[in-house]
Amino acid sequence: MSQFPANLMPDEASPEWMNKGDNAWQITAATLVGLQSVPGLVILYGSIVKKKWAVNSAFMALYAFASVLVCWVTWGYRMSFGDKFLPFVGFPNISLDEKFLLRKAFLGSFPNATMVYFQFVFAAITLVLIAGALLGRMNFHAWMIFVPLWLTFSYTISAYSIWYPDGWLSKMGIIDFAGGYVIHVASGVSGFTAAYWVGPRSIKDRETFIPNNILSMLTGVGFVWIGWTGFNGGAPFVASTDASLAILNTHICTATSLLTWLILDIIFFKKPSVLGATQGIITGLVCITPGAGVVQGWAAIIMGLLSGSIPWYTMMILQKKSPLLMKVDDTLGVLHTHAIAGMLGGILTGIFAEPKLSRIFYLVENWQHYIGFAYGIQSGRFGAGLKQLGIQILGLVFVICLNVVMTTLICLLIKVVVPLRLDEEALHMGDDSVHGEEAYALYGDGEKRENFKENTVYGFA
Repeated sequence: MSQFPANLMPDEASPEWMNKGDNAWQITAATLVGLQSVPGLVILYGSIVKKKWAVNSAFMALYAFASVLVCWVTWGYRMSFGDKFLPFVGFPNISLDEKFLLRKAFLGSFPNATMVYFQFVFAAITLVLIAGALLGRMNFHAWMIFVPLWLTFSYTISAYSIWYPDGWLSKMGIIDFAGGYVIHVASGVSGFTAAYWVGPRSIKDRETFIPNNILSMLTGVGFVWIGWTGFNGGAPFVASTDASLAILNTHICTATSLLTWLILDIIFFKKPSVLGATQGIITGLVCITPGAGVVQGWAAIIMGLLSGSIPWYTMMILQKKSPLLMKVDDTLGVLHTHAIAGMLGGILTGIFAEPKLSRIFYLVENWQHYIGFAYGIQSGRFGAGLKQLGIQILGLVFVICLNVVMTTLICLLIKVVVPLRLDEEALHMGDDSVHGEEAYALYGDGEKRENFKENTVYGFA
């Protein structure tokens, strides 16, 4: 008698090495991450900006998602998770042939096709997050060029170095559970750097940039929050106890961060801001990401308290005092919500990583790796804990330097081909000038509908 039901027996479509449960969870987790971008950030971006920038902002996110997928399967995935080409990047190659896609992935008990899909949605959301710093003035044609170049010359290097087993930081033992470094520090630093080179929004837009639809904005951030279940829950590449812990820690930290940001807004500004709560959600999600499955629940609470307060301070107080921060027009504050929150999470992971949880995630017995500084002191392994904290800081320095340099070079290169910033007329008109379309059929300012031009591209009014 077989020990497995007939539907679990290996066959040509389900080889012995594949775990159907893990494969199903990984595809589900990837789809949840995809929903964070489309529709999550598409809705969030289209709602959090002025009405005249709603279409452009949403479309920057949608374009990035599509563009990254084509680049990813053509060369990006193999550069990030393929045969070594240079010490910090893989050899560019396609990921389209069934002989490759149906083979076992480099980690996990599922095929390459699943891994390519899962890693794609992470790469895509990184570019979508960068767009948040550039809304309301970047030339869309420049953005079209920026996306594939940045994916190729920045993202692949970070992913290979930190996540791929042959990467130099991976070999050192860096802990980046689900992308605090590869995605959030990278997108925050790159967004801020690109914002410097693109230049600011119009003076009028910088002075007043009121969301056109706060309820839709909350819908978008809701997709982002709940989608993070797949973001951190899929990181172990297995439907395991560690995946469950990572999911719970993610929501604990996020809720704590939201409440912390909200309380600070009430104390200092006397009103419970919905925009502030949205920022608190994002900083909590970002902060827990580097260590979601390797820290205890009480550590997730501490991380939430800090992610709801330190980025709050840098965004609401320091931003108004620092000449550099005031000069660079980072539209949605991704430096604070992603770079600073991600750095905070990376360092706190280096302090609170619990050795037993690290072993469950990494499946290693080496106690000299993956031990947080606090546990190093507690267990008498001070040197090991200090080393882990040092590796976490080294990873931050690497990601920051890589993205400042690469983003600068990419922006300067694009500037030779097309302007990075829209001209003054387009900045004044917004969506109608850039796309020949506007977000809403019900126009304000007392004008009648017949006064508005029909769409010049598709011909409908």
